[in-house]
Formats: sequence, C-alpha cells, structure tokens
Amino acid sequence: MVALVVFIRRSAGRSGATKVQIAERRAGRNVILEHIGTAHDEAELAVLMQIARERIRPGQEALDLGLDDAPAGTGRARGVITCKRCALLWDVLTSAYARLGFDVLGDDAFMQLVLARLVEPTSKADSVRVLEEIGVPHVDVRTFFRALDRAVHRDYRGQIAAACFAHAARHGDLTLVLYDVTTLYFEAEYEDELRKVGYSKERRVDPQVVVGLLVDRGGFPLEITCW
Repeated sequence: MVALVVFIRRSAGRSGATKVQIAERRAGRNVILEHIGTAHDEAELAVLMQIARERIRPGQEALDLGLDDAPAGTGRARGVITCKRCALLWDVLTSAYARLGFDVLGDDAFMQLVLARLVEPTSKADSVRVLEEIGVPHVDVRTFFRALDRAVHRDYRGQIAAACFAHAARHGDLTLVLYDVTTLYFEAEYEDELRKVGYSKERRVDPQVVVGLLVDRGGFPLEITCW
C-alpha cells in the first residue's frame, strides 16, 4: 500500500526544512519512491503535500458536499463526534444469532455475553468493555452473571442444542455425525459433584471433567455435554 510520508529534518540553525516524499511500506520499512520537494514554510509545505496526494491518487476528485455554500452568519461549527458504533459488525452477529434460532431463549443479556465473546474472548466482567468499545448498549455486569444462573435453571444448553439440530436438518447433512471427547482439568484442591480425579492424558491429579462434542458431517455443532 502506498502511503504519504513526511520527513522533517531541521538544519543546524533555527530555520528548518521539511522534505516531502512518497514512500511505500515494505516489510516494516519505508521505501522512498519519489522525492517531491523541500518546503521552508507552511505555504510551501501545503503545496508539496497536495502535489504528493495527487500523484498517489491521480484523477481522484473531491466530493462536493456544498458546505461552503452555507449562508454567511449561520455560525456553522466544526462537527463533534459524540459516539461511535460498529453497527455492521453487530448487525451481522445478531442476525446470525437469530438465524440459528438462538433467539428462542429470549434473553438479551445472554445474547450480549455470547456475541461479545465472539468479538473478543475475555471474561464476563470484561465483556462490558468490549461492548462499550463497539458502541452497543448493554446490561450491567451483575446481569451478565445472573444470565448464567438462568442458563442452568432454564436449560439453555438443551434449547440451543435443539435449535442447532433444527438448523442442521434444514441446511446441513445428518447422514453422518461425529463425536469426540476430551478432558479439562481444574487447579482445585478438592473434588465436587462434577469435577473428579480420574485418568488424565496430561498425567495430572487435579479434578477434571470430560467434555463431548457432537457435530454433523460438515462440522456444524449439534450438542456439547460434560460430565
């Protein structure tokens, strides 16, 4: 990609000069393609910059928005950005979420938590930051934690598995399904109702669980279980 690079080199005295050059970024270094000229004041620098831009993008004209035609005395001020939103990204994610049938849960907090972790895999508390950075209104962090309780009591996993199966039945191939298991260990001192010490492929004596994943022929997930 060709980029306009301005190198400023001042002379030994008080006066300085600004060299305007066109460079291309290659392997992390700026390779000079053309030297446009040397400016000794702001006016000369503006002229050289304009020349460089025209050589980089020849024939590209400015889009006339008619802003200069505003009546005198209207007090037109420079625009101020008050917020920003990754609208296209969020629309794509929410549309896919609904198309897969996951909106059957009717839980906006759970949806925000899931989609935020698709944008950036992070903790539940830090998901608030992710949503703020992409400009999405969100629930508070305590509501995210309560969503996990609802996921257990309302059997979200079973509902999501049913939606995945329905989607695969319509668009996938269920003539062959694949199943695989793995183990996940926890650095915990004691066992509990779920996490138990057992045979470990990592040869660890920590409590662990077994996780199983069922997919269709194309690798689309149908269900995940743990025990």
